[in-house]
Amino acid sequence: MELLTRLLEMVGFVIGVPVGLLIGYLLFLHPQCFDVKKGPVVRPLHELDTSSLLELRPEVPLWVKHPDCERSDWMNKFISHMWPYLHTAICNMIRSTVEPLFAEYIGKYQIKSLYLENLTLGTQPPYFHGIKVHESNGNELVLEPAVRWAGNPDISLVLKISFFRIRLQLVDVQVFAIPRIILKPLVPTIPCFESIAVSLLEKPRIDFGLNIMKVDVMSIPGLYQYIQDIIRKQVASFYHWPQTVDIQILDSSVGATKKPVGILHVKVMRAVKLLKMDILGASDPYVIVSLSGERIHARRTSVKMKTLNPEWNENFKLTVKDLQSQVLELHVYDWEKIGPHDKLGMQVVPLGILTPHSAKEFTLDLLENQNPNDPHNKKARGKLIVELKFVPFREEHRRFSGPLDTHVRNQSGTLSISEDESFSGPGLLVVTVVGAQDVVGKNHNNPFAVILFRGERRRSKVIKRTQDPCWNEEFQFMLDEAPLTEFIRVEVMSKQRRFGFLSKESLGYTDIQLVNVVHNVHINEKFNLINSRNGTVHVDELDGRSLRVNSGPPPPRRDGPLPRMGRGSSTSANRVYVGNLSWGVDDLALETLFSEQGKVVDAKVVYDRESGRSRGFGFVTYSSAEEVDSAIETLNGVDLNGRSIRVTVAETKPRRQF
Repeated sequence: MELLTRLLEMVGFVIGVPVGLLIGYLLFLHPQCFDVKKGPVVRPLHELDTSSLLELRPEVPLWVKHPDCERSDWMNKFISHMWPYLHTAICNMIRSTVEPLFAEYIGKYQIKSLYLENLTLGTQPPYFHGIKVHESNGNELVLEPAVRWAGNPDISLVLKISFFRIRLQLVDVQVFAIPRIILKPLVPTIPCFESIAVSLLEKPRIDFGLNIMKVDVMSIPGLYQYIQDIIRKQVASFYHWPQTVDIQILDSSVGATKKPVGILHVKVMRAVKLLKMDILGASDPYVIVSLSGERIHARRTSVKMKTLNPEWNENFKLTVKDLQSQVLELHVYDWEKIGPHDKLGMQVVPLGILTPHSAKEFTLDLLENQNPNDPHNKKARGKLIVELKFVPFREEHRRFSGPLDTHVRNQSGTLSISEDESFSGPGLLVVTVVGAQDVVGKNHNNPFAVILFRGERRRSKVIKRTQDPCWNEEFQFMLDEAPLTEFIRVEVMSKQRRFGFLSKESLGYTDIQLVNVVHNVHINEKFNLINSRNGTVHVDELDGRSLRVNSGPPPPRRDGPLPRMGRGSSTSANRVYVGNLSWGVDDLALETLFSEQGKVVDAKVVYDRESGRSRGFGFVTYSSAEEVDSAIETLNGVDLNGRSIRVTVAETKPRRQF
């Protein structure tokens, strides 16, 4: 009896397996093939019952369900006409991409050949069921199209392993997705955007058939749902918002101005054995420090009189935008009282050789120029010793890219950034003033923007005769500490000159609290102007890459009294008064400007004893009265850091009689 039972079990197993596979084939394969051959059933909408309408609800286009979604029939017509050419271009791109990858596996794991036998995406192009265009204050364009593709592709892959030939065929692909496409930044170069950022707002629906040796394995019960779950999880981990895929369209050097990546600390220490340029066998050297490709004025050291071995030990900070391509340019000149200054030599240092956060001293042989074949470079011109240190900014924007598991999480499971990491690096505040709207003046409308921060005053260009100016200008402020409790003022003003008289009036202002920039890295808003009826100003970017820092102590306050200069002293007889100075002008900037008119004995900006800030005026002392007259005639009214300075003869106050 037991033997008969086992025999019946074996017979049932042998018969049941083929019967089960046959039933599965009839249930899963046969209806699908029958439906495809028969074609879809088309009925008028009014003939459908309630249950049929409910089943069709997910298929309703987005422009019907959402009022802010636009129809895209024009785009579908465009893609339909372009599809034969797009199809060929896409297939060629796929082949050129995967064939080198397949070649790497030939010879491994007993694989003799691996190639694409057929590659066609079919005749049905993707269809857009609607598109959203979001308004944004940023320099970007945000699109959200609803894409559906029920194509008839035929993608066949042939794999030969030993003596077996395996053919895999991908058919009946269906994709339903709502991607978010961001074109940014917008630039004045065709195609007018630098990169494309793509992410998926929802998990996509992907369906396809997979034939292995002409057997549709996706019809096997349980396997279809298992593969669908794997695909959805993998796609979501890489492309589901907030993960993004960035596609670079234009080179950043071509598309838009590069943003700062760090600060270069330059210490000009000394020079030895410079050339003798003066008649008495000495020189009056100074050094000009600059970065290649920068339009900002170069920095300049002080002039060391009558020496061939000067020592400066002066520090400068320069903003670096491209560490690999930029070079530090150092030019040494001999100061001349009359006529052009003589060039003693020059040298460059590529920034790419620097190690971040590490100070390095360089001893540079001065050359005539950068031409290696120039015989003048064989002449010894002395050496220049400098110390360089590059301090990079922390990452500008912490985007999610790649699997979400790769990002740091805290104990609660939320994404976090360590406090030590967020408060590291040098300090730089980048402000971009885009424009203003509805700024109306009482007497004239020639608006320009003024940015005030920590005593520094920056000014944009003037746009004449408009109430809606567009500046789109960038301003940078180097910081020593994070401005957690400070404000930056943006004021819109207007000016007009009539009959030789200049009149100005304020069109409104706003104070922006910088603590939000410190914590959020970036602000992009429109602010209402105070003392303006309906005026607004658009600050497109307050970039706080460097604001979460405390790289050093704040600059020392000038608590000590300023040195007095008596009327009878030798240095006060040929002195000029310089008024209407910008808050950012210091002693060196004053000396640099006025040294073009003669030998500057002394140059001082007057600072407030309590706050340590500039009082907006200073004094420059020359060695002769002719130089004073030349400076007044030439420099009076010259623009210095956005202000027209006033230069007159300095008058001393009479001493009190006791």
